Amino acid sequence: MNAASGGVRSWPVYIMIVLTTINFLNYIDQRLLSAVLESIKAEWTLSDAQGGLLGSVFVIVYTLCAPVGFLGDRMKRKNLIAGGVLLWSLATVAAAFARNYQDLLIARALLGVGEACYATIAPSIIADLYSKDLRSRKLAYFYLATPVGSALGYILGGYIGEFYGWRAVFLVGGLPGLLFALLAFLMVEPERGRNDDQAPTSGPALSLMATLRRLIRTPAWRINTIGLALLTFTIGGLALWMPSYLERVHGMSSGQAGTIFGGVTVIAGICGTLLGGRLGDRMQARSPGGFFRLSGIGLLASSPFIVLMTQIGWLPGIFIVVFLAEMLLFLNTGPLNAALIGCVPVQMRGAAFAVNVLCIHAFGDALSNVLLGVLSDAATPILGSPAAGLSLALAATAIPVAVGGVVLLRGARWIARQPDGLMHYPG
Repeated sequence: MNAASGGVRSWPVYIMIVLTTINFLNYIDQRLLSAVLESIKAEWTLSDAQGGLLGSVFVIVYTLCAPVGFLGDRMKRKNLIAGGVLLWSLATVAAAFARNYQDLLIARALLGVGEACYATIAPSIIADLYSKDLRSRKLAYFYLATPVGSALGYILGGYIGEFYGWRAVFLVGGLPGLLFALLAFLMVEPERGRNDDQAPTSGPALSLMATLRRLIRTPAWRINTIGLALLTFTIGGLALWMPSYLERVHGMSSGQAGTIFGGVTVIAGICGTLLGGRLGDRMQARSPGGFFRLSGIGLLASSPFIVLMTQIGWLPGIFIVVFLAEMLLFLNTGPLNAALIGCVPVQMRGAAFAVNVLCIHAFGDALSNVLLGVLSDAATPILGSPAAGLSLALAATAIPVAVGGVVLLRGARWIARQPDGLMHYPG
């Protein structure tokens, strides 16, 4: 559908603004829990493992619902997005009225259902808005919402929670999404595959099992998914537990921890995401393995900084190191998502994102949120304090990204040798 038939609602800039703002709200709602986790634990006398489960239950349900991306290849994508935004916004508001730990678990689970309807589908719309040589950069802009939204979630959650209580945090966080659910519904989505060499209808729609076999046998998709899963393990663990670390180890209030960590996150995220988007397009233009090479370098380089941040007692030094670690992690956002889009046919993009999301979260932050809590609880009696236990748990997150960096660099070399690059498929 062209711009004339849809008016402003079909313009790429309008669609990009709506989708990016929704992604922004997405990460605000996700990170509100991190900002007030210590307060919730105190009110209901929860262990670190129980606190971690509040983060993991969202990710587990989100992961289980990720196959909704298959529907994005078969029906109106904007309707799925609008419904998802509406559901997760209502779930966030419902968290404010939780009577007990079990009620909050249910609200976090519903948040996962709603966000799965968005995250697996929105990138395919952006891919249809822009040509292949611009996608890494445009997806980097879209994923700027990750650090910016996360930072605001920490900052707003920390200060609102400190002065008005943790329930007010969820009430304020959930309301804006109700408006953007309507704006998403009013969008006029672009024709599938309009900026690709392939026709949007090239080839018949594959069955679920045929699609899964096709994805699993695509080398670039496998490399991408393994690398992203290991990255997600670390990012998810740091996102949930760093505010608690600053409160527990360095004696900060929730407002201070949220503001400082949020500020570092937003600056590092913007720098890393924009730099990664530009460098990713340039390196990919020179080599079919460019996206993977850049991401592998970023993950490997971040690993020592993650360990170092738990060993420094001087606060300014901690935040310098956290900035460097997060910038190198966010460097990978645009390139890896562009690689995911570029390694499968047009008619399989929704499915590619759906299965990718299922895998990276099942083996990423669904595990790390609760495992770090379990490790912290287990290490506390050995090391002598909850602060030392949590420090050890956070330092351990350096291992997955180091392994992920090696996987991506080896994958980059292999992809570079294939005549069809990312699209290589042995059949």
